[in-house]
Amino acid sequence: MKFVLDGVPPLAFNALRFPVAAVVIALFLLPERLVERPIRWPERRDLPAIIGLGLLGNVGYQLLFIWGLDLTRAGNASLFLGTVPVWTAVLAVAFGSETVIARQWIGIFGTVAGAALLVVGGQGIALEGATLVGDLVMIGAAIAWAAFSVGLRPYIQKYGAIPVAAWTLWVGTPVLLLLGFGELRSIGVGSLGVVEWGVVIYAGAFSISIAFVLWNVGVRLLGNAQTAIYQNAVPVVALVVSWPLVGEVPAGLQVVGAVVILASVRITRRRVPIRDGLGAVPPGSGTR
Repeated sequence: MKFVLDGVPPLAFNALRFPVAAVVIALFLLPERLVERPIRWPERRDLPAIIGLGLLGNVGYQLLFIWGLDLTRAGNASLFLGTVPVWTAVLAVAFGSETVIARQWIGIFGTVAGAALLVVGGQGIALEGATLVGDLVMIGAAIAWAAFSVGLRPYIQKYGAIPVAAWTLWVGTPVLLLLGFGELRSIGVGSLGVVEWGVVIYAGAFSISIAFVLWNVGVRLLGNAQTAIYQNAVPVVALVVSWPLVGEVPAGLQVVGAVVILASVRITRRRVPIRDGLGAVPPGSGTR
């Protein structure tokens, strides 16, 4: 994305990649049709919640993220997004959908500490009055994603990871397309080159669609808290990938942060029962 966002405004970028994601995620539903198995659509009573969650996760979070990033430092934004596992665990426990054990809390706060080391060792953090509004908005973005993930779990358990991912993407995509239409007209879609389109397609197909399906599968099988812990493995992967691609050599403190994150994830990988919100333990649930 760093190759493209200098020339393509964020709203326009979302307006391009989300339709790609919406189409790709529809392809995941094709096997159901090929075996002549009817796709189960959401019941009418569940529609308001699914639509609301789709708007929260795919519109609300995206807008808060872009707005917050514009008002604060990149390091601050990374730090506050790293708190997603904490908010996810807190909300999951508050709504009674999961029980988070001590080992998981240690892992959660360990990944946040590792993420902080990654930021301090790289872009740095500046908590000051000038960034206060942006910092609060980024915290709001982290809470929005956590609420989205926790809110989806009952419907993932009921309908499946892929259909729910598709429905919520389809809800948010038209709104993001409308929001980015003005920027799309200003840049001219025809002016985008092969590299830009390649990044758009990758970001839509993989970073949104496939990643979203995998995330929902994780939520279904592992629970929200355990899945959210892997959120902070993202900057570790980014650290490794950005070295050969954009020449960002990791600093010593960043390497330490990456080790702390991986160790914290490892700590949490044990089998624990996860309630499905109805008091039952789904077959095969828990973590290793």
